[in-house]
Amino acid sequence: MNILGISAFYHDSAAALVRDGEIIAAAQEERFTRKKHDNRFPSDAVRYCLEAGGLSAEQLDYVVFYEKPLLKFERLLETYIGYAPRGFRQFLMGMPLWLRHKLHLPREMDKALGNSYKGRYVFTEHHESHAASAFFPSPFYEAAILTMDGVGEWATGSFGTGRGNKIGLTHVMQFPHSLGLLYSAFTYFTGFRVNSGEYKMMGLAPYGEPKYYDLIMDKLIDLKEDGSFRLDTSYLPYCHKTVMTGSKFEKLFGGPPRKSESPLTQREMDIAASIQAVTEEITLRAAKHVHSQTGMKNLVLAGGVALNCVGNGRILREGPFDNIWIQPAAGDAGGALGAALFVWYQLLDNERKVDGLDKQRGSLLGPAYSDEQILRFLDSVGAKYHSFTDEQQLIDKVAELINDEKVIGWFQGRMEFGPRALGNRSIIGDARSEKMQSVMNRKIKFRESFRPFAPCVLREDVNDYFEMRDEEDSPYMLLVADVRKEKRLPPDVPLRSLEGLDKLKVKRSVVPAITHVDYSARIQTVDSQRHPKLHLLMSLFKARTGCPVIINTSFNIRGEPIVCSPEQAYRCFMATNMDVLVMENQLLYKEEQPQAKQHEIDEYKAQFEPD
Repeated sequence: MNILGISAFYHDSAAALVRDGEIIAAAQEERFTRKKHDNRFPSDAVRYCLEAGGLSAEQLDYVVFYEKPLLKFERLLETYIGYAPRGFRQFLMGMPLWLRHKLHLPREMDKALGNSYKGRYVFTEHHESHAASAFFPSPFYEAAILTMDGVGEWATGSFGTGRGNKIGLTHVMQFPHSLGLLYSAFTYFTGFRVNSGEYKMMGLAPYGEPKYYDLIMDKLIDLKEDGSFRLDTSYLPYCHKTVMTGSKFEKLFGGPPRKSESPLTQREMDIAASIQAVTEEITLRAAKHVHSQTGMKNLVLAGGVALNCVGNGRILREGPFDNIWIQPAAGDAGGALGAALFVWYQLLDNERKVDGLDKQRGSLLGPAYSDEQILRFLDSVGAKYHSFTDEQQLIDKVAELINDEKVIGWFQGRMEFGPRALGNRSIIGDARSEKMQSVMNRKIKFRESFRPFAPCVLREDVNDYFEMRDEEDSPYMLLVADVRKEKRLPPDVPLRSLEGLDKLKVKRSVVPAITHVDYSARIQTVDSQRHPKLHLLMSLFKARTGCPVIINTSFNIRGEPIVCSPEQAYRCFMATNMDVLVMENQLLYKEEQPQAKQHEIDEYKAQFEPD
């Protein structure tokens, strides 16, 4: 039985195909259209999923949408009426999309499926889809479920349990009281883009001090012991304005929002530290309450707030659960997958088998390209390349190049689904290099200097370098842990004397390129089952250097979605200061390539807005 799940029209549209409970394919629309966080109907992603499954639309048994649009429309209308006449501008801006598309979803889905699908359309609730995406692919037979995001129909958070092939959400928190929207309000105020800059603010937080923590707790939020809360929305006008904060908020925090792209000040760093601390406190209280109510030893997480890997790390270390599993596409994109799995298990009552491994297979669910396809493209642009027939010889050469501090574009196998599942569309480098963090930020990613890079570490060695349990599984870069004290270096200047971005100047560990200013790192473990080629590369690098850790960041430049095709990978390679590109069994050196003209590079970068 073939079930197609779809998410669209809010943030990160996506499609996912499930066949008899097995996840066949999943992809975000942005990877095909090259528009970051594309929220339009995912026609290209739908087409890919059908191709990956070898299906035509008429062979689908169910098509399911990840939320109930009429219930969401009810919330919007009630909010507009409740705040009228305030919010009329927001009403006028939002209605055309609803009247043309969102209220006519069967028509939109018919169009994407070429009017060939003759089955029924199913609509799940938003947080049901999140919960299903968290529990059903997880390695647990039973688990507590916690979801938090901006807002679905009415719900902004929920908890419940999953057992076998069923989930049940027993408690919800409702709009306008939302941790996701609160965090986004501070994202907006610190000068980053809402729905894409939240992770930047999380990365900025360690440069500041939580000086505004008490102010937020006193003025903005009434937090209960169980993690539930109420917001004072007089400070947060998102219900009736097109901006997230207003004059009352500005007065509270000493001035207007930072303008995008303007210099960061200590105020923004301290605000980021403060709202991060508040977020961690809320999620930790919520997790403890969920444990007390459910008695479960396992926890699964989804919703946009579950992408806050610092908070996730605290839940694992300080919370009462033995194990946690987080959906790598925790935001709305993952809702497409959750909706499809919800139909298979919850509605159709099919058996769910558990073997201790998650069913997302490293989240490597996107398109792959053969050597023949890659060679055909490289020849068409006159690229110079070296083809290897011996995989071990190729990978040993790449390990040597990383040791020589070369920056490598790594393009292998199926593309990842979700923003925190890397390893096949990656830029990799030597984590021991003192200059690598700066070089990658300025000359490769073209992004802010404060942004940290994350490590890949061989799973069998994770406890040697990071404060994690022996062979702790963290395959999706969704947990933050501290670098072990024995791997840290004594600072050459007193740390207390440093403020803001000056903290970057201190070499903190034997792997300085991935050690954040608070000695933390966002961990991705690599094992031979999910990433056999990357695992071999890192094993050979360890044999050569003694170090099982490398830098791993997404294969894209600032403002661009992660690359999908060989053409996109090559263009990104040529437009940046990457030294080497490895696409399947082809290795390309930058100095051997026909030089890209400056106007071609400028045109490439101009396609993507800074995020």
